[in-house]
Amino acid sequence: MTAQVALGILLPFAGTSLGAAMVFVLRGRISNSLQRILTGFAAGVMVAASFWSLLEPALEGAEHMGKLSFLPAAIGFLVGIGFLLLLDKVTPHMHMDAQAEGPKTSLKRTTKLILAVTLHNIPEGMAVGVVYAGWVSGDAGVSKAAALALALGIALQNFPEGAIVSMPLRAEGMPKHKTFWYGVLSGAVEPVAALLTIAAASAVVSVLPYLLAFAAGAMMYVVVEELIPEMSEGEHSNAGTVAFALGFVLMMILDVALG
Repeated sequence: MTAQVALGILLPFAGTSLGAAMVFVLRGRISNSLQRILTGFAAGVMVAASFWSLLEPALEGAEHMGKLSFLPAAIGFLVGIGFLLLLDKVTPHMHMDAQAEGPKTSLKRTTKLILAVTLHNIPEGMAVGVVYAGWVSGDAGVSKAAALALALGIALQNFPEGAIVSMPLRAEGMPKHKTFWYGVLSGAVEPVAALLTIAAASAVVSVLPYLLAFAAGAMMYVVVEELIPEMSEGEHSNAGTVAFALGFVLMMILDVALG
């Protein structure tokens, strides 16, 4: 069981690292159209994962509350939104479109970009951690296959995020090996967040439905605040929307087929 949990929490980190490694394969800057496609795909995966892998188990885990079974999911979801909103306000970072910035600071542009992706990776790590905690506890209606499906889905959507960090830094003249490690470091927060969440959730099994919904809310904040605006910006294009649909369907298939 320990090895399976370790595999699950490391898969998303591996996805980010492989994406960052694209700096050794691709040349120049990622085009706006490709970035919209990658971002739309990531958004679709996260929306599907938020429902099938997080909110649905949260609702099932609270069925004993009868007509009030929606409360853990509703409360956890709103608290997750609020938590990411707070992080967004207090953490100096550059938004994913690399133009709009967070709080004014003296930090370099590259540092803000790395912080932006790192900020996005926190709820993803928490989501993997709480789902694996639910599987280990056996009390949250989460199967091993469903937990693996979520980890795999997040790993797939982390691939473009790793490239979105490393490629712009390389285009600004930073050495390839340095941009690669920056991309890797942006994803290192995920296994840490997953481990901390597993420890917290395992200690208080009764709040697992709240934590599952919390992770869903945090992920949805990232989708609505960052990913959807980015996939729609610039000259009108349906590429981001199509990629969103593909990401959503792929994550749905993974969760239903493996769960």
